[in-house]
Amino acid sequence: MEFVISRLHSFKNAFAGWWYVVRTQRNAWIHMLATICVVLMASWLNVSLIDWALLVFAIALVWISEFLNTALEAVVDLASPQRHPLAKVGKDVGAAAVLIAAASAVVIGLLVMGPPLWHKFF
Repeated sequence: MEFVISRLHSFKNAFAGWWYVVRTQRNAWIHMLATICVVLMASWLNVSLIDWALLVFAIALVWISEFLNTALEAVVDLASPQRHPLAKVGKDVGAAAVLIAAASAVVIGLLVMGPPLWHKFF
């Protein structure tokens, strides 16, 4: 029983972290809107299971990057409350990871949904 309770507590902590990111990070709202749009469009286009897997992977990559960047920023702020060049490097590199993930997701989205979208309209 203790194992089950500890797992439930772990899920509670994970959802608290998720809620923190959504509540405090402006870019998380952009990611959420993009996620909803991609899911709706992929459903409308009836993409294949393989294409769904690629889209889910791309979406997850962006969200994971955003979550890790938020965690990194919190740890950097804790370790270095005052401005420091290395703190800036840490935050900038974390932001770059999110940018790379988002750009990759856009490319995957265009590759997966571009052709069927093109066929719908032309």
